[in-house]
Amino acid sequence: MENTASDKPTVTIAIPVLNEEKYIEDVLNSFLNSTYSNIIEILIADGGSIDKTVSLVTEFSKKDSRIKLIDNPEKYQSYALNKMIDKAEGEIFLRADSHCRYASDYVEQCVNCITKTNAVNVGGAQNYKAETLIQSGIALAVKNFFGNGGAKYMDESFEGYADTVFLGCFRTSDLKKVNGFSESNRTNEDAELNLRLRKELNGKIYVSPSINSWYYPRKSFVKLFTQYFRYGRGRYITNKKHDGDIPYRSKAPFVFLSFMVLYGILDLVLEQDMGFIYVSTAILVLVFFESIRFSYEKKEYLKDEVWASEKNKSPFILSVSLLCFLSLLTMNLAHFLGYGWQAIKSKFTKRNSW
Repeated sequence: MENTASDKPTVTIAIPVLNEEKYIEDVLNSFLNSTYSNIIEILIADGGSIDKTVSLVTEFSKKDSRIKLIDNPEKYQSYALNKMIDKAEGEIFLRADSHCRYASDYVEQCVNCITKTNAVNVGGAQNYKAETLIQSGIALAVKNFFGNGGAKYMDESFEGYADTVFLGCFRTSDLKKVNGFSESNRTNEDAELNLRLRKELNGKIYVSPSINSWYYPRKSFVKLFTQYFRYGRGRYITNKKHDGDIPYRSKAPFVFLSFMVLYGILDLVLEQDMGFIYVSTAILVLVFFESIRFSYEKKEYLKDEVWASEKNKSPFILSVSLLCFLSLLTMNLAHFLGYGWQAIKSKFTKRNSW
């Protein structure tokens, strides 16, 4: 006998937004048309949008009372999420991002997974959609080991336990037990929360390939650099807060590039030639050819799964290879600089905060 809505856990959808007029209608419609029958509210926490985001959400709320707009004057996602946790009436708290597409059964698969596994947080792989050439390069770069350090939630075929997950589906009561998201983390708040859920509740994080969503990456290298610079800052804050107890991949760009900087300085000041120029060139050549190899390996994935432009054909793979290479350089350099900036800032201010 099929379960009725009352037999299923109640769900709160939580979406932090800021200037998302391009995406917010599709996101809301995807949840309003979800196959899951017991979504009792869709909370939208707006961080001060100056476009049409608020007016669009308001129009939706007039048609469906489950849609509720919350003001988030602090702007950042951790504050927005905590405001929504405080107001959440659902047994399940499902975090969503306005830069994503969601499968019609996304909510249903999340609830099924958290119920069956008894994990404290579940989610799917972080898959990507690209509408521009630069986005396609970024979408492949983040799937490469040099771009994600082997994170399990980046593998679209992986199923099992991991240290963190994209977005997340939680029990609201668990989030309240650990006091929600860290507001000292303006980025990396999701990984920091998952670390506390594992430590304080002895919980497990589960990744399932049946949970499908697709994220739109940044459209320029300037925005990508800013994003990863902020990621680096957030990783440092989490690292210090938890006495270094974070995955090595989160520190790898800073450790490796710090070594290369020190190596270069020593090669410059010492009389003996240490071969820095040859080693650094060899590393760049390695990453470049890995970008070409990986792009060719993933060309069908790019064409069939990632490319979402209705106006243009899937891009030429050599162009994507070059953009994948540039994306890898941008991501790692920005992460390194952000991590280093936050380390210096924290040392001089004596505060481990943004």
